[in-house]
Formats: sequence, C-alpha cells, structure tokens
Amino acid sequence: MDKNNRPADIYVRFLQLANALRGLPSLPSLDPLEDRILAFVARAGQARERLSVRDMMAQSELGSPAMLHARLKSMREKGWIVLSDTDDTRRKQVELSQAAWLHFDKLSKCLVQATRDVSK
Repeated sequence: MDKNNRPADIYVRFLQLANALRGLPSLPSLDPLEDRILAFVARAGQARERLSVRDMMAQSELGSPAMLHARLKSMREKGWIVLSDTDDTRRKQVELSQAAWLHFDKLSKCLVQATRDVSK
C-alpha cells in the first residue's frame, strides 16, 4: 500500500463500488431496519442455523413483533427473503432468497476490488 493511502481508503472505495451496484437493476431497496434484518438472516444462514418467524419475533432489538412481521412481509414481497415450510406447518423458516445471496456475492466482489484498487 502506498504511504499516501490510508486504511480507510479501502472502505471508502468499497462504498463507492457498492453505491454503483444500487444503480443497477436488481432487487428493490431496503430501509435501514430491513437492512439490519437482512444481515441478521444472512448471519443465521451462513452459520447454517434454523431461523423461524417466531425466532425473529423474539429479537426485541429489531423491534416489536407486529412491526417485524410487517417488515418480513415487505422483504418477502421485494424478493429479499423466502419463507419455507418446516416439519410443523405452523412454523415457517426465514431464509435469504437466491437473489439476496447473489447481491451479497456482488458486494463481496466490490470489497475485493476496493482492496485491489487501493493497493495499486
């Protein structure tokens, strides 16, 4: 890394690249709370943990159960998450959609690119 570059330059470059992604046709945008919910679901998916709608409702840091339910419905309609059946038909599993995983793949490429760009 050049002596004139700062570690923060990588992050700022990543933000620029990620912002450019938002201009491409893809999934509808999320509000900040939906973004936090998406990250929560992604971490559970990455850890291969089962995450039901009921489990989500128990996350008080994400808001009230009624508000969370409305956000999950919105995110499902936007195509970010899917609800899949479990052994108990009354419980639904919350998972990222294939399109959401592809979005994370694109963000990962932006991070790698930002690291390369600043290292030059």
